[in-house]
Amino acid sequence: SSLLDQLGIHQPEWLEATSEASAIAFAKMVGFPVIVRPSYVLSGAAMSVATTQSNLAKFLASAESISKQYPVVISKFIENAKELDIDAVARDGIIVASAISEHVENAGVHSGDATLVHPPQRTYLETIKKIQKISKNIASALRINGPFNIQFIAKGNQVYVIECNLRASRSLPFISKIQKTNFIDLATKVIAGHEVTPCLNMAWDLEYVGVKAPQFSFTRLDGADPALGVEMASTGEVGCLGDDFDEAFLKALSAVGHKLELNSVLISTGPIEAKAAFLASARLLVQNKVDLFASYGTAAFLIQNKVPATALHWPLEKKNPNMMDWIARRKFDLVINIPKNYHQDELSNGYLVRRMSADFGVPLITNIQLAKRFIEALATKRLHELEIHSWQYYQPNVLSTRCH
Repeated sequence: SSLLDQLGIHQPEWLEATSEASAIAFAKMVGFPVIVRPSYVLSGAAMSVATTQSNLAKFLASAESISKQYPVVISKFIENAKELDIDAVARDGIIVASAISEHVENAGVHSGDATLVHPPQRTYLETIKKIQKISKNIASALRINGPFNIQFIAKGNQVYVIECNLRASRSLPFISKIQKTNFIDLATKVIAGHEVTPCLNMAWDLEYVGVKAPQFSFTRLDGADPALGVEMASTGEVGCLGDDFDEAFLKALSAVGHKLELNSVLISTGPIEAKAAFLASARLLVQNKVDLFASYGTAAFLIQNKVPATALHWPLEKKNPNMMDWIARRKFDLVINIPKNYHQDELSNGYLVRRMSADFGVPLITNIQLAKRFIEALATKRLHELEIHSWQYYQPNVLSTRCH
């Protein structure tokens, strides 16, 4: 953090809190929401996003202790921001290979649970240039010699660093496959002191797109809430290639269990912002002759905007027609349930719908960006249009052949 300040690189405001009072004071100063991480955790375990003072106090109270020995890191949570990664190899502080990837989901979903896209498809060129410059400065300042990964948040024209790991990341094998350049081989040669030929800007030469989708095992985790958040929940991943994003994206989602031919979909889009954001996607579904079912609030919004939908009662309403009965009878090809906030009670209607979808093997999406991109892709690609090719079919770019 001190290094970022010295280099003039932006980062979310943060505090190492040693008491509940200092944590609450910081949250009031920067404004909610804030993200809270206790000491000694990995993969986002026990992390939480607090949206109110009572949320924050409840989380801090559940921690075993907060002290100078066991501090809690609390930082400003930047909403509606894009998250991006760079995987790279540096030699004596000079980058010799790098690859930038974007997440489909906005920041707030753990990177291990996010849908990763390379090369970036919806990222401004200015943002990519800033990421390259920041990465170059960090690698030089730390004199990195080997593989590293930096995670970024981009909102508007501002780019923030949220994490830098001096190690190979979980996405490095995926990047190596897409680039047809063995980043680990390069890193090993660098660490061993061998000369390597730099291979930069390789992504611009690619004539295909790679998408990495997370695999979840919620059917085996009794009672777990199948919602994406800052704590990692995925148990695997699938990488696929396609001539464009839609093709690679649909292949990857199909590989982790999503149906690509939809006849009926259950929708509950939570907050009004999500309802408005999903409206165009709902229209696409109707245009493709998909029957829409929804909670009463979402159905009313859709009907008000001239999108036909059938309303169903929430599980706890104990009225018919009820979502629980329809899910149990596997009436839906997809359930889209967007949580209203970051804190879901295990007895809430949303939790019950998500949990039952997992228990009965009904494909489930709980992220609004993922839902929109999925519907958009289905509207442009049909199942029979997805090309099946070997990895070798996708030709390596010219520069990667010179990386050794």
